[in-house]
Formats: sequence, structure tokens, C-alpha cells
Amino acid sequence: MRGSFALAALTITLAVPAVAEQRSVQIVNQSGFTITNFYASTMGAEDWEEDVLGGQAVGTGESAMVNFADSGQCTYSFRAIFDDGDEAVQDIDVCSVTSVTYN
Repeated sequence: MRGSFALAALTITLAVPAVAEQRSVQIVNQSGFTITNFYASTMGAEDWEEDVLGGQAVGTGESAMVNFADSGQCTYSFRAIFDDGDEAVQDIDVCSVTSVTYN
């Protein structure tokens, strides 16, 4: 099942904690499949909120920048949905990472 593989292959680049106003994470797609939807919800949220890609897709070899408002929250759940229907869900500390790569 490729979705499980994508989750296992998720890599995170650690960085010095970012200044609150500059919280952003680059989503890098090296999976071989297109990311059709991407959600980032605060931990404990009851739903995934809106697709942060806004109808755009991230093809393999491409990336997208996701920006986060200064809400005092650092941990978000990321959900990437691929064009083959698989998905990968991961909790990410946006205060300490600058990039997430899906392989």
C-alpha cells in the first residue's frame, strides 16, 4: 500500500525555531504521484478545515510553501492526498521544521 510507504518515507528537515511571524513549511513531493489536496489542521481540531493548496496540485518533483499564522500553536496534523487515492497523515512541529518531503 503506497500510502503507508509515503508515511514511512516522510522526511523532516530540522531547523532553528523560526520567528513566529515567519512560520512556513515547504512541502516537497518526490513520491512519483501528484498531491491533489493538502490539509494542515491544529492538533485536536475536529476537522481538516480547508485544502491549503486552494485547488492547485503539487506534481512529483515540485514543491509548495505552506504559511502558518502566529496562533501560538506549533503542532499541526498534515494530510496529503495523492492522485491515486492514497494519503499520508503526519503530526509536524511547524516551529522547528522548514521542509517536509514525501517520497
